[in-house]
Amino acid sequence: MGRTLTAIILAAGKGTRMKSTRAKVLHRVGGRPILRYVLDAVRGVDPNEILVVVGDRADDVRAELAEDAVRTVEQKRQLGTGHAVFQARGIAAGETLLIVPGDLPLLTAAVLETFLAYHARERAALSVLSMVLPNPGGYGRVLRDTKGSPTRIVEARDATAEESVICEVNSAIYCVSNDAFLWETLSMLKTANAQREYYLPDLVERFRSARRKVAAVAVDDPRRVLGINSRAELARAERVLREEKVEELMASGVTVLDPERTYVEPTVAVGQDTVLLPGTHLVGNTRIGEDCTIGPDTWVEDSTVEEGCRVRYSVLESAKVRPRSKVGPYAHLRPGADVGPEVRIGNFVEVKASRVRRGAKAGHLAYLGDAEVGEEANIGAGVITCNLGYHGKTKHRTKIGDRAFIGSNASLIAPVTVGEDAVVGAGSTIAEEVPAGTLAIGRSRQVIKKKKEARE
Repeated sequence: MGRTLTAIILAAGKGTRMKSTRAKVLHRVGGRPILRYVLDAVRGVDPNEILVVVGDRADDVRAELAEDAVRTVEQKRQLGTGHAVFQARGIAAGETLLIVPGDLPLLTAAVLETFLAYHARERAALSVLSMVLPNPGGYGRVLRDTKGSPTRIVEARDATAEESVICEVNSAIYCVSNDAFLWETLSMLKTANAQREYYLPDLVERFRSARRKVAAVAVDDPRRVLGINSRAELARAERVLREEKVEELMASGVTVLDPERTYVEPTVAVGQDTVLLPGTHLVGNTRIGEDCTIGPDTWVEDSTVEEGCRVRYSVLESAKVRPRSKVGPYAHLRPGADVGPEVRIGNFVEVKASRVRRGAKAGHLAYLGDAEVGEEANIGAGVITCNLGYHGKTKHRTKIGDRAFIGSNASLIAPVTVGEDAVVGAGSTIAEEVPAGTLAIGRSRQVIKKKKEARE
């Protein structure tokens, strides 16, 4: 724009209709707080500074922003949007102010860039970004004169029957000159309205009366500026983000068999020729490689699955699956699990804080926790690794060597090492080192008595 720009994000509202103890802007959409999406959009237009007006649950919002290069100002009493912006008086330094609500999770930098260009092109003192909705509901109506110039914005609660049928409504995004007139006008706003609040939209009528140019333009895609005021609207935004992400993946070469039953958050990356089956949830900082098959009914969170893997009916949390490994059905890889390549983690196997190396197999009903499992080791059914004692600090480790065979229902009590090519007999409890190439049997000798002897 050639002028300095301050972005003001309004994040002070109570969000009464959310029926929540959480600040409205901290409710999550696509795995992230709503406010994060607004910050990303605003940063995309490269403002000189960003001010965030906080109010309801201000400490929680500040905590979310602790690592961001933004400044917060507090609206101690929530008296309306005009009052919220007024809190930035003497703080906002840009020649132009971009005012954006903090509850727009679908907002993009492209929308703001287009709007700012329009404001500059019109040489307006105040510009309003509007939208046209077939059912405008509770949004404020944009009124225009016979020449098409905006004259005022009337809130839905204050609109007459004739005004209520207007379909052009206010998105609550504004661009305005940062000068003495703005702050004087904000200081003179009245509360003669249904909500007894200081309305920022009243600036339109005030600026027009003062013969300062006011402009308004409708956004091309109204979804981008739809605010969140209820749980239903939160769900609708979630659905839009999910649909857009799945469309993006399919365009990049990912097969999604049932897009309506596939849930992929915006932060996720999926490689070419991977197939996502119904019921798949990919969330957080998850990376899926090429030529994988994920699902059905699988949850992958903050995890990496490398190329050529198969994961079905399973849960992965902060785990890593290396190339050409198979996981599931009904496996659980917990934080710190690192399996593969070419590993088989079968049904009802749980892995936690363990490295399972190339070619190892745990086919069913096993628990591998705090362990090192060597290449081509075989873990039988019912095998568990366990600790002699845990005092709330670092757990002891179990080490299983290459090609070792751990028989069914064996318990390995850490710290313990089973050497390469060693065999642990089924049903054994192992608490001492098993040297390489040996057979270890750690169970009581079987005793058989006649029934009469057993009763004596």
